[in-house]
Amino acid sequence: MENKKINLPIDEKILLNLKAGDNVLITGYIYTGRDAAHKRLVSLLEEGKALPFNVQNQFIYYVGPAPAKPGYACGPAGPTTSYRMDPYTVPLLEKGLKGMIGKGTRSQEVIDGIKKHKAVYLAAVGGAAALISKSIKSKEVICYEDLGTEAVHKFYVEDFPAIVVIDSKGNNLYELN
Repeated sequence: MENKKINLPIDEKILLNLKAGDNVLITGYIYTGRDAAHKRLVSLLEEGKALPFNVQNQFIYYVGPAPAKPGYACGPAGPTTSYRMDPYTVPLLEKGLKGMIGKGTRSQEVIDGIKKHKAVYLAAVGGAAALISKSIKSKEVICYEDLGTEAVHKFYVEDFPAIVVIDSKGNNLYELN
């Protein structure tokens, strides 16, 4: 199967053409975050406060990157299990988040949110953390530095490899095969 190249922030027309099972190569800025950061982000929304970065048409990668080796922007950066972010995902989709990258299944609530808000869920290949890190060209902490590797980072990626697991229509690769 041919890789589809996508740029972030994503154009809705391109997003709507992604299908479960598509291989993609992502270029642009991706934000990172795991459950502790997601909990803080959603708490801000519940308090009526602004997020520390704009999620509109953006992707969040569920990762806690390892320290970088000399000459690299980032160390190994393999995906973490996505269902841990499920309690926090729909409020971010409501704010315009269009994609999540992780591994594993998602709850029905998240799948319904993906369909309602025309978003996608992608999987990065677990066990390929060192390979994935080669597509990360820059990294900066955006917020929650006290969380260490689980702080929210802004990565600039080139040809970041992922697979569409749940497309904007709710088609789920895990259920199609």
